[in-house]
Amino acid sequence: MYEYLKGLITEISPNYIVIDIQGIGYRILVANPYAFSLDSKMTVYVEQIIRENEHTLYGFLNKQEKNLFQKLLNVSGIGPKSALAILANNDHTGLINAIQQSDVGFLTKFPGIGKKTAQQIVLDLQNKLSDLVLANDEMAPVVPAVSSNSQLADALLALEALGYAKKDINRVEKALRKLDEQTTAKYVSAGLKLLQ
Repeated sequence: MYEYLKGLITEISPNYIVIDIQGIGYRILVANPYAFSLDSKMTVYVEQIIRENEHTLYGFLNKQEKNLFQKLLNVSGIGPKSALAILANNDHTGLINAIQQSDVGFLTKFPGIGKKTAQQIVLDLQNKLSDLVLANDEMAPVVPAVSSNSQLADALLALEALGYAKKDINRVEKALRKLDEQTTAKYVSAGLKLLQ
């Protein structure tokens, strides 16, 4: 129903953002909330999913990311939350290559994706991503620099919101603390790589 929303990002939490459009705040679930800039005007591409007792908006940084989300939803066994968890990894080129090359091992590293579901992703999408291959370099978010320790804490909450187990998050936290000062989005990205 909606293609995109253009407005002011007024809130960022570990699993959603709020965008204000003429005094109405829309809560949008996103893969990596910290890729969005607080108090800045942005265009957020959205997908509305209506279920029996909920109406939910899912948001994306660009149209290509939204298209990849829609393709993932067409896979049997993949729901919106699983698709968002997969998209949280900023390496969309790696994801597309893994699907095209039948790399089930790469796909099983995402939370909630077992071997059977990974095989289904390959089966359903292997020859259907050629339109995204050309545009996937535009998928990586541009993130502003911000200060550190609270950024790491927010990143750890975001990883937990994506479905990773607390013990796995605690394991990668030590490695993340050794990194130079990073933005939350960069901590999330580094954490996702360590969790794979």
